[in-house]
Amino acid sequence: MPTLIRLLVALIFLGALAFAGMFALTIYVTPTPKQITVQIPQRELVLTPVAPKPQAPVVEAAQLPQTDDSKAKEVDTPE
Repeated sequence: MPTLIRLLVALIFLGALAFAGMFALTIYVTPTPKQITVQIPQRELVLTPVAPKPQAPVVEAAQLPQTDDSKAKEVDTPE
């Protein structure tokens, strides 16, 4: 059991050191902005034409088929 406790204490200590190092980096180090140049090949700048998606035809409400209500059942709901 003492070996397990020593292992856990050592792991906690190493974790705390790593956390303290990350915390110190966020406090004391400030990144410096700089400009960069990225070369883009000309073949990637050529636009390829994209055809628009065909739209679905508009269906009027009067043209929709009517449902047959003869098979519908009445259900009593408690009030």
